[in-house]
Amino acid sequence: MNRVTVNASKDYNIYIGSGLLKNCGEMIKNEIKGSSSFAAVITDDIVDGIYGDTVIKSLNDAGFKTVKYVFPHGEESKSLETYSDIINFLARNHLTRTDILVSLGGGIPGDMGGFAAATYLRGIKFIQIPTTLLSAVDSSVGGKTAVNLPTGKNLAGAFYQPDLVICDYDTLNTLPGEIFADGCAEVIKYGVIMDKEFFDFLKNNSIKDNIEYVISRCVELKRDIVDSDEKETGIRAILNFGHTVGHAIEINSDFEISHGSAVAIGMIIASKGAFNSGLCKADFSEEIKDVLIKNSLPVSCPFGSRELFDVSCSDKKRSGDTIKLIIPEEMGKCVIKKIPLTSLLDFIEKGL
Repeated sequence: MNRVTVNASKDYNIYIGSGLLKNCGEMIKNEIKGSSSFAAVITDDIVDGIYGDTVIKSLNDAGFKTVKYVFPHGEESKSLETYSDIINFLARNHLTRTDILVSLGGGIPGDMGGFAAATYLRGIKFIQIPTTLLSAVDSSVGGKTAVNLPTGKNLAGAFYQPDLVICDYDTLNTLPGEIFADGCAEVIKYGVIMDKEFFDFLKNNSIKDNIEYVISRCVELKRDIVDSDEKETGIRAILNFGHTVGHAIEINSDFEISHGSAVAIGMIIASKGAFNSGLCKADFSEEIKDVLIKNSLPVSCPFGSRELFDVSCSDKKRSGDTIKLIIPEEMGKCVIKKIPLTSLLDFIEKGL
């Protein structure tokens, strides 16, 4: 088992290992000081059917009184309506500030539970138990919580660090192949933006066969960013590589194209668009494309530049008449470029 410690506004540990789920109750009890023995588990219907009983039993065996809120899986549940239902559920069960909210599942349960924990009673204790590769390497770490609005993804949310993250990578064995591939897109992203040696490792090795190392390395890289820029006022924005166009792809597809697949395509468009716009000296799109294809991810976009541009104008990385783009200057090093919004359409066209 590996441990990575985040030192942000709240210090917390991330445990990465095999067989942790059945011991999560004792881990939470031993790790979270000053908490009560009352825990609310937030999850979706698919994850609940596979792991809900294991987590509830572990919490009960550790002396916790538990309640559970289950919502339908899928992006449609990442909404203000579900958020409202969750915080009303917490209120009906009389959770206090010393009680614990446990998010069990992928990125959507993590976001929903995290935003509820951040805002209910102005903040209660919060545990992340990721069960997908994407949530293990990305969304469970760093404190970003959000819900979608009809006008765009993640437009309402808060920065709220968890008190503990428990990553049992045995849960990845039950993922459908396309969901595992979603997480691979975020794994590959870390190599492109921060660590050429890691990218080269991914070119030559299987993610699945090296899962503990892969998750640990991604979490270490994200930890370093979060420790230096918790609320994304500077360098943390590089974690959004591929995401501006990626979010537009998701929305244009009515979320039929998953987040990881959309980000994969977005990384290709960002790399190619940056080179063809003269914003970097080399085109890394083919090198990135090879690793994406190796990990069963799409690399071509079904939408035109105007469709992507119209949605990107509502992206949260927009500031007035400018928008931040993440550009790979060299493999393993990305920079933040602010361009006029009027130039974004041309950038996307040059990336397609």
